[in-house]
Amino acid sequence: MSIVTSVYNVFLPYQLSINAFDYNCHVDLIKLLRQEGELDRLRRARQKMSELFPLTEEIWLDWLKDEMKIAEDGSSRELVYELFEKAVKDYICPEIWLEYAQYSIGGMGEEGGIAKVRGIFERALTAVGLHMTKGSTIWDAYREFENAILGTIQLEKIHTLFKRQIGVPLLDMASTYAEYEEWSEEPIPEPVNQNYKKAIQLVEKYKPYEEALLAAETPKLAEYQAYIDFEVKEGDPARIQLIFERALADNCLVPDLWARYTQYLDRQLKMKELVLGAHDRAVRNCPWTVGLWKSYILALERHSVDHSTITETFEKALNAGFIQATDYVEIWQSYLDYLRRRVDFTKDSSKELEELRAAFVRSLDYLKQEVEERFSESGDPSCSIMQNWARIEARHCNNMQKARELWDSIMTKGNSKFANMWLEYYNLERAHGDTQHCRKALHRAVQCTVDYPEHVCDVLLALERIEGSLEDWDAAVLKTETRLSRVNEQRAKAAAKQAILARQEEEKAEQRKKSRAEKKAKKPKKAKPGDKRKAEEEEDDDEEWGEEAAEHPSKKHRGEEQSEDNGAEEMETETGLFGRSSSSTRHSKSQHKPPAPKEQPKILHNADKESMTVFVSNLPYNLPDPEQQLRNVFSGCGEISQVRVVYNNKGTFRGYCYVEFTEEKNALDALKMDRHVLKGRPMYVSPCVDKNKNPDFKVFKYSTVLEKHKLFVSGLPFSCTKEELEEIFKVHGTINEIRLVTNRSGKPKGLAYVDYENEAQASQAVMKLDGTKVKDHTIKVAISNPPLRKQQESQEAARSTTSMVPRQTYGARGKGRTQVALLPRSLHRQNTSDITKTENGTPQTPETSSGAEGEPRKMSNADFAKMLLRK
Repeated sequence: MSIVTSVYNVFLPYQLSINAFDYNCHVDLIKLLRQEGELDRLRRARQKMSELFPLTEEIWLDWLKDEMKIAEDGSSRELVYELFEKAVKDYICPEIWLEYAQYSIGGMGEEGGIAKVRGIFERALTAVGLHMTKGSTIWDAYREFENAILGTIQLEKIHTLFKRQIGVPLLDMASTYAEYEEWSEEPIPEPVNQNYKKAIQLVEKYKPYEEALLAAETPKLAEYQAYIDFEVKEGDPARIQLIFERALADNCLVPDLWARYTQYLDRQLKMKELVLGAHDRAVRNCPWTVGLWKSYILALERHSVDHSTITETFEKALNAGFIQATDYVEIWQSYLDYLRRRVDFTKDSSKELEELRAAFVRSLDYLKQEVEERFSESGDPSCSIMQNWARIEARHCNNMQKARELWDSIMTKGNSKFANMWLEYYNLERAHGDTQHCRKALHRAVQCTVDYPEHVCDVLLALERIEGSLEDWDAAVLKTETRLSRVNEQRAKAAAKQAILARQEEEKAEQRKKSRAEKKAKKPKKAKPGDKRKAEEEEDDDEEWGEEAAEHPSKKHRGEEQSEDNGAEEMETETGLFGRSSSSTRHSKSQHKPPAPKEQPKILHNADKESMTVFVSNLPYNLPDPEQQLRNVFSGCGEISQVRVVYNNKGTFRGYCYVEFTEEKNALDALKMDRHVLKGRPMYVSPCVDKNKNPDFKVFKYSTVLEKHKLFVSGLPFSCTKEELEEIFKVHGTINEIRLVTNRSGKPKGLAYVDYENEAQASQAVMKLDGTKVKDHTIKVAISNPPLRKQQESQEAARSTTSMVPRQTYGARGKGRTQVALLPRSLHRQNTSDITKTENGTPQTPETSSGAEGEPRKMSNADFAKMLLRK
């Protein structure tokens, strides 16, 4: 045994002791033990893996062949039969069924051996006999077996097998029919010929789908989906089940496919063993998908499986490793619903009721301790589980005291400011409580609600119209009028403050315009062609790198990157934005400027030719002879009318230009050159659009929402290439695109985006690769979830003021993003102490005077004087 093998022999079991769900580690250990010939350890390793995951066809065949080699007596043969039974349950594989049938022939001499062989062959025909491309091998093997034991009775059986086979639509049916004609001493009966012709017609219907599968590359998901749709429309249950199984054999990590298959079995076939077996395989293949676990628990309950089995399944789901906090809330909800349906509420107390209450308590503790610790959030901000518990106590147990205690706890978790939460509680009291508690709830709601106070005021008045006395009506009117007047006053103050801020911004903008105009008047600047697109180029570039900047907001500014690159690039900015500080002079001694180009003739931009023109940006600033370089690059797109290179007032190339063609189709061909690498940098080729006329035009747009099929990879070594990254990630699924993040000079940032074909593959890659090492660098892999841009944040903030339920923003792998506070801790402590002031039982912030959020503090005369003096 080599040293490397010895190391792996120790390392792999240790790795599995840490993470038993490491699929690749199981595979590596089995390969290693098989090479070393350690049969006992190999059996245990295979058994352990089969308990956690469905095994692939290759792993099962290797295991079966190893066991068949050493099986001699009857008892050992029975163990092999048991192993075959496990294998055929994982996936529908014609090869495994054929191996099973052929192995059973070896025991034909035992008592009942022939009947057992026939039984296995019949089961194989039921499972895969309709397989268009591989089903014929089972039919042929069955006939060969009957030929081997040929006799008078067997002759009739062979006739029957031929008749059955040629009535089934399979590829290459003509050869089977010809073989039957040659074997049979009598003419083939006409009914058999009719069945054969019908089968041939069916083959023509199925043939396009089979040919599409043969031509496609693995995993062939789209082709299988089309085939499934066709079979579902045809409506043959056996063929529908078979095409699902064939698709899942190649796409076992696609949760949506499992969900569709199990739903079909639940609603159509409804066979207990078949349904529960499919559900079990679904959660073993895709344990991270909460929807599959929920469906499994429902199926177990639907088929009256014992309570201990359902509870055991639920416990497995909790350990499955979901990627979002909300997933744990969903699986708890599903289990609690099941427990509720077990309870007989006609009894005051029962074992099932106590178990339900204990489960509610455990669920709340689990979400608080386990889930919040892992995801930094509960996943249940509106306390839906606690709400359901309160409703059950009120409706089924007539225990309003417990329901009120639960709802009081809900309100203390930050929900007292939302009108919908108060109205839910009011409806509960209205249905199962009394008028006095309804009145108290609405009075508190009027005081505390900040999103829709008008709504709760209307509900309070409606209650008093029906239930209240004159004193109650007067108290409600006074309460609502006082509250609404405060709300209107606060809104008016907020609107006035916004108007002041808007005026201040307008004045600042006017001052900046005047300042720029004065500077331009003092030092006239020679106009260069293409100036109108300068802002566009900078905006497009910001948009291009905005996604990475959003993921890492602490990255350096563009000018800092230029100084650290020690490059021959110089970035010029417009006067009034960054100015021309002494830093450019300080670095000018250490940097070698490229020679200034020759004076270019002034060419005015022609708006009529924009359709024949492309805008090229992100070019190297030290590009020698840009015009000729761009002509060479775009020469294959068509005849170039002119190349308008843009320089600054010092004659330095600004990194972008216009390429005008003689025909519009040439410009369209040039757009395909986008991201073409020139001198180590990807150049951006976009349509020539005047943003003064089209302000909403954007070329580079990246998503800023949760993309479950895309991964964000950080911590990569700068030397890591796209090809190396692809080798690492392609193991876990089909990759659509890999994008390495670079700065403007083309240097890597150690970040990348990996776009998978579907969500399941991305989730699998996160589980397997997060925290692994690439060239001694520990990488982080998470679901891509960039935060909102500034404009979107402001829009979301505006929406949140009118939202009934607070919005939850999830970070990578479901975790909430950490927001770094720049306020000193001493000020935080001061603010905390200030919040202790209350009014009528409602906490007041230092800026508020009436309990509502967002109210600015009142300004004194001294504050107004300071503001006027600053102006």
